[in-house]
Amino acid sequence: MTTTAEQRVSCTTTDGVADVRMSRPDKLNALDQAMFDALVATGLRLREDPAVRAVVLSGEGRAFCAGLDFGNFAKMADGGRSFERRAATTEPVGPAEARGQQAAHVWATIPVPVIAAVHGVAFGGGLQIALGADIRLVAGDARLSVMEIKWGLAPDMTGTQVLPELVGRDVAKELTFTGRVVSGTEAADLGLATRVEADPLTAALELAREIAAKSPDAIRHSKRLLDMAGRATLAEGFAAEQEAIRALIGSPNQTEAVKANLDERTPHFTDPT
Repeated sequence: MTTTAEQRVSCTTTDGVADVRMSRPDKLNALDQAMFDALVATGLRLREDPAVRAVVLSGEGRAFCAGLDFGNFAKMADGGRSFERRAATTEPVGPAEARGQQAAHVWATIPVPVIAAVHGVAFGGGLQIALGADIRLVAGDARLSVMEIKWGLAPDMTGTQVLPELVGRDVAKELTFTGRVVSGTEAADLGLATRVEADPLTAALELAREIAAKSPDAIRHSKRLLDMAGRATLAEGFAAEQEAIRALIGSPNQTEAVKANLDERTPHFTDPT
């Protein structure tokens, strides 16, 4: 199945893996209003699709995403009078109300793993979109930056809340205060990326297919539990673990996993209802 939202994002789903690509290569997939809208629309649709078991998010052409469209910075030069920013919507994207926040946070609300494949540049808002993914595979020569300070801005697409969890508060401050560009290799060393891959997109799709072959119920419960870590009390986390295991044991997909392992065959899982 292939769909296109606002002609900015393409999405093809095959065997449970959704291959999502920002499709504005002539502008290094820079973020304009249509791109924001397309990212949110695509993420919301995938969130409700029980047949989707893993998502890969990447950018067409020479980059993942160069950040906010350059034309928007020019509009800010007059004091922001000509710069229009959609402040909020009523669409349910967790606590994110501003459109830019929604474009990054919607990937975190998808119940299955989201893998960002980063090559070229991921600057500013582009990096924050990558931070919405569960896993980030990056090219060694990719360039990443919390670049908002260059334009006299602070990150406002969820980055200030997500980045410290990944790299530590002090490193997050250093990257944000300076806007310095780090390579994919350094990003992995800092914890900003999961690991370096020579071909991030190929590696991400391979990983997504591996995940899609596992029990979708167990994957969804695991993501939800891991996302609670550090954000809920230990009592809440422990209780959620027990609720999850009670729901899983004896369920059709869990039974199939056991039988397939005992029979030494490939399991055949059904999509969650």
